[in-house]
Amino acid sequence: MTNRRNILKGVAAAGALGTFGAGYAETVQKLAKGKWSGKKPRDEHVVGNSIPAEFTIDPETGDVTLNPDQAMSYTMCIGCTTMCGVRVRVDKKANKVLRVAGNPYSPMSTDPFIPYESSVAESFAAMAQAGPGQGLTRRSTACGRGNAVLEQVDNPRRVLKPLKRVGPRGSGKWETISFEQLVEEVVEGGDLFGEGSVAGLREIRDLETPAVEGAPEFGPRANRLVWMNCVDDGRDNFVLRWLKQSFGSNNFTRHGSYCGGAYRSGSGAMFGDFKAMPHAKPDFSNAEFIIFAGTAPGNAGNPFKRIGNLVAKARSDGNLNYVVVDPVLNNAQNGPSGERARWVPIKPGTDGAMAMAMIRWMFENERFNATYLANPSKAAADATGETSWSNATHLVITDQDHPRYGHCLRGSDMGLTIEGEAYSDADPYMVISETGPVAAGASPAPLFHAGEAETPNGAVNIKTALTLLREEAMSREMSDYAEDCGIPIEKLVELAREFTSHGRKAAVSSHGGMMNGSGFYNAYALMMLNTLIGNLNWKGGTMIAGGGFSETKGPAYDLVNFPGKVKAKGLPFGRNVPYEKTTEFKTKKAAGAPYPADAPWYPNAPGLATEWMSSLVNGYPYGAEALIFRNTNPIYGIPGVAHLLDKLKDPAVVPLIISIDPFINESTAISDYIVPDSVMYETWGFTKPWGGVATKATCARWPVIEPKMAQNAEGQRVGLETFLIGVAKRMGLPGFGDEAIPDAQGKLHPLNRAEDWYLRGAVNVAMTGEPVSDATDEDIELSNVARILDDMKATLKPEEWRKAATIFAKGGRYENIERSYQGDKATYAFNPPMLVWNEGLGSFRRATTGTHLPGTPAWRAPEFSDGSKVHDHYPREDWPVQVVSFKSPLQNSYSVGAKSLLRIVASNPVNVGRDLAQAHGIKTGDMVRLTTPGGTLESVAVVRDGVAPDTVAIEHGFGHRGFGAQDITIDGTTMPADPRLAAGVLLNDLGMLDPTRGKAGVWVDPVSGTAVRHGLPARIERI
Repeated sequence: MTNRRNILKGVAAAGALGTFGAGYAETVQKLAKGKWSGKKPRDEHVVGNSIPAEFTIDPETGDVTLNPDQAMSYTMCIGCTTMCGVRVRVDKKANKVLRVAGNPYSPMSTDPFIPYESSVAESFAAMAQAGPGQGLTRRSTACGRGNAVLEQVDNPRRVLKPLKRVGPRGSGKWETISFEQLVEEVVEGGDLFGEGSVAGLREIRDLETPAVEGAPEFGPRANRLVWMNCVDDGRDNFVLRWLKQSFGSNNFTRHGSYCGGAYRSGSGAMFGDFKAMPHAKPDFSNAEFIIFAGTAPGNAGNPFKRIGNLVAKARSDGNLNYVVVDPVLNNAQNGPSGERARWVPIKPGTDGAMAMAMIRWMFENERFNATYLANPSKAAADATGETSWSNATHLVITDQDHPRYGHCLRGSDMGLTIEGEAYSDADPYMVISETGPVAAGASPAPLFHAGEAETPNGAVNIKTALTLLREEAMSREMSDYAEDCGIPIEKLVELAREFTSHGRKAAVSSHGGMMNGSGFYNAYALMMLNTLIGNLNWKGGTMIAGGGFSETKGPAYDLVNFPGKVKAKGLPFGRNVPYEKTTEFKTKKAAGAPYPADAPWYPNAPGLATEWMSSLVNGYPYGAEALIFRNTNPIYGIPGVAHLLDKLKDPAVVPLIISIDPFINESTAISDYIVPDSVMYETWGFTKPWGGVATKATCARWPVIEPKMAQNAEGQRVGLETFLIGVAKRMGLPGFGDEAIPDAQGKLHPLNRAEDWYLRGAVNVAMTGEPVSDATDEDIELSNVARILDDMKATLKPEEWRKAATIFAKGGRYENIERSYQGDKATYAFNPPMLVWNEGLGSFRRATTGTHLPGTPAWRAPEFSDGSKVHDHYPREDWPVQVVSFKSPLQNSYSVGAKSLLRIVASNPVNVGRDLAQAHGIKTGDMVRLTTPGGTLESVAVVRDGVAPDTVAIEHGFGHRGFGAQDITIDGTTMPADPRLAAGVLLNDLGMLDPTRGKAGVWVDPVSGTAVRHGLPARIERI
């Protein structure tokens, strides 16, 4: 078990108010006795410490006058994964960002956002509320966190030079080395630490020798270099070019499996793509009723700032009413929202029980959209004026012993002649008719059927997809669902009735609250509610994001293809493919017992950082020779991973670990080398909205200030791109160097520095479709793009650089808001079918048991990998409490270094509901001990309303051991730990290993492989 004690800077016994006071100590000092007892404000300003305005606008002429000491630029915030478009004010002389606000061109920061054709000067006027009656119409904002995390640029704990560990891994001792030594050592390897020879990247990049002898499915040895990323901050395409297309490793994963991956996977089941995991967001501006389950507007989710803004407007100016279903009451319900917002408490991890209860009621009362669901094809949907369709009418093979059990019945199964291969797109899906199964056509088909079909190979049992969903929903009584989720039957009926009373103008939204032991099926069930009323692609319903303008594959440059490009091969490290493809399966099958596998496999999941940790420490399916962390922190983020940490520190387990990161976090701390990287407004990148924006949008980030990292011998700042280019050139990898990037005419251009990539990417963004207008001299001056003007002119063609300048001057490219809908239909509609039955899910066998799982949404109590119920291992009478996490709109796992946030929220006491507190004699300010089967922590309790019964809630983002929370020694000089950065506790320290696994691994959802942080079984006691 792990152990964590919350020492609140000496105020542990003083209770939560002491915590609050500690965070506001600086403010209290300034306000003591009604006077400023600290630094005296500058008296040349009317208001306190306000800084001079960045520009002024003549109210008569509209002329813009810049402050010559400041620059104002449009770029991107990366203070969280939303990555909003922002404007930053820069002190030119000090090379320092002063303040951050929103970008009026960007839908992520402004509603309504201004037309893209507006000049930069006109954007300034819009923000200044110039013009009669405008008021706050064009107000463009950054959130509290976005305003604060700019402090990270000047954080004294930043890594600015390459570091090499001194002594054992994780000892906190480092030495600085030159960039050139860094590249040489990681490429060539050798006895780097006096611990024996370490293979370098040159040796590992073997494209001929198998990664696993006798198991060619895992590809070449090059796959033993594995790369763990956080989120795509707009630089991943550069990384993937280097890793997959140049080095030749197929092993890349992001942090989704320990963030909100369960929701994405459940949504992906319905949208028919487990890898890309499409998802839809409500049309917040036009919906009449929304259920937020496991997320809360303005508090969490993505894009949380935009959602909060739109929901606030819709509930005050529109027709929106909404319900937040969550174990914890948050700021989504408040006084001003009145009756338009309600909170419904729910037992942690039981959202699927609620959703299936609603689905049952909808079937019983025929409150589903039968007309929509009856369309078996896009042609049928088009004929009836629908904007999407589903496979509700498709027939599914339900014979357990049939070789195609769980698959949809196809024309080839019925002996039809098809043009193409069996089970390809040319092979039609079958629906029922009066004469038996027929190919789905352009007319409606029956929704319900159960019977037999005569095939050339004999009779086979079949049911429609909707029949199978109905049977699954009806398999439990309403009273069972109510007992499991803790929501009374009358409330479940009320939710279902309200949800089905608005036609298509109702929606369900979810996110991180699905990270529990039933998360995948919970999310699938919640999203199915949207399909049952047919709301996709309709105004007031749900919509997918409009997408963006690609920077990699465009009309000007091809950043994807290049001479010598490698195609990475082999099954992935995280086992997110069918176990049946492996030599292990074939060997065991030949021996008569193909199941169980040595560890779980997850064919219906994307890349899994959660399972990578198991693969790393167990060497299954093979061991990694080198691991690269890039701005990620799985050691902090994955519940239960602390149990595996000692093995990860052992060089015999993973011989080489490299981190590319501006800070020493919990994961960086166990590395062998640290490559410094740029922060926030020093970086390049292109991103598109994660969701919730109906139009095309690409946000551009560029260095609006000079980066602070050290320079290499060529005068380039050391960072991600410089490192990868340096390694590639030393190794002679393709795709880098003087002839690397082909233009539209086939001429090759250099890739020797970051600018070579991102400036050409901006040209692609600008030239896609109808090209953007050229930036004027005024646009360039007002946006301070002048600071990169020489680079643009030197790198780009004469006809290109002004178009690239437009992208940077406006902080990206944003399609106008009028393109959101065509009438009542979404402009960018999702065309593939919604899957009421997912045959990939319904046909696969669990690698650990050989058994099947439902192919429709279902309510399943939390399980371990062997199918056993968690409550059978940890009975409720022994573990009567459940622990959940929740997010603050201010703090996250990597913003702790922004001290202004710590002055607002200094720590995270344990939130205990009043009834639970009374039962255990707990009062606000008491120290309590929380214990789970995975660990224990001690902290201060806050007793409050708004927590579900028998539930304890812990805010995420505190309890650090990295980011300055421990001593760090560099070149013999020690920087002492800052206790403020170590304040609070981390719920993940309570995370559990799966006790049923032979090879150690954290507890994850059995389908999506995602981490479990909600619904941890626990005990609480006052100490």
